[in-house]
Amino acid sequence: MGHKVHPNGFRLGVYRNWEAKWFAPDKEYKPLLLEDVRLRRMLLARLKNAGVARIETERSSSALTITLHTAKPGIVIGKGGTSVDQLRDELEKTTGKRVRVTIQEIKKPELSAQLVAENVAAQLEKRIAFRRAIKQSLMKTMRAGAQGVKIRVRGRLGGSEMARVEWNREGRVPLHTLKADIDFGQTEAKTTFGRIGVSAWVYTGNFPTEAPPKPVAAVEEPVEAGIPVGAAIGDAPSPLAELVQAVAPAPAPAAVEPTLVPAPVATAEAPAAKPKRATRTTKAATADGEGTEKPKRATRAKAATTDTTATPKAPRAPRATKKKE
Repeated sequence: MGHKVHPNGFRLGVYRNWEAKWFAPDKEYKPLLLEDVRLRRMLLARLKNAGVARIETERSSSALTITLHTAKPGIVIGKGGTSVDQLRDELEKTTGKRVRVTIQEIKKPELSAQLVAENVAAQLEKRIAFRRAIKQSLMKTMRAGAQGVKIRVRGRLGGSEMARVEWNREGRVPLHTLKADIDFGQTEAKTTFGRIGVSAWVYTGNFPTEAPPKPVAAVEEPVEAGIPVGAAIGDAPSPLAELVQAVAPAPAPAAVEPTLVPAPVATAEAPAAKPKRATRTTKAATADGEGTEKPKRATRAKAATTDTTATPKAPRAPRATKKKE
């Protein structure tokens, strides 16, 4: 637990390629490695303001090829290519070999983790609040098309007496997923109250793991004597089928039965429909011989309203109280 793995080294050889592409025997490996380290330090110090994010070296038997990935190729090239020529001459004197310098421009510097970390460090050196610098870098990186970004600063933040760690993240940064294309960069901000380390992780998506499916080409069927081979094989009867057909007797033709036409049936007249059942009101009318309906029963409310001549009740006499003896 607590073991931190470098995101680039974690994916090295699986989805990410080496920055130094050369091979040397045991005796020559050590001096060539030290030479690579010196060249990288010299180039980063000389091209500090050029936005160099990555340096790749490739060696052959007598030549050295250096590829510079930069966001500002104009600073590296210089006016009329003078800066590149001076840089090449200096590298040839240092190594004693023929050096070829190649420059590749970074189209979106906001998606390069090294450049994002250097941007935050430059703002910290200008005494800008670290939280503001982190939030601005997060917003720029997400607007450029990243799926996630994380920035962490460590040191005496804001000139405090005790060093601490502050970080912020936006989106998702799956560090444990090997196929995730995560770029990592780190640098240091040299302030008046000490150095502040800045680290940045930028997640731009997944590496392509599957090759695109190839279109299935149409296979032409071979034709012999104008007939397709598949049709000829399918139509030709097998010897076993011919033997069974010769031994088995031919089935007798089935007798055709005459079809009987049904005789026409005389349609009788439909019986008259029965009269519908009469309702109660019609039965009462037919029984009395008159078309008058029976009077409905009056409700209590109606009887109370019609009886206007009723005499009021006499008041109730008070009860006689018993005298106490």
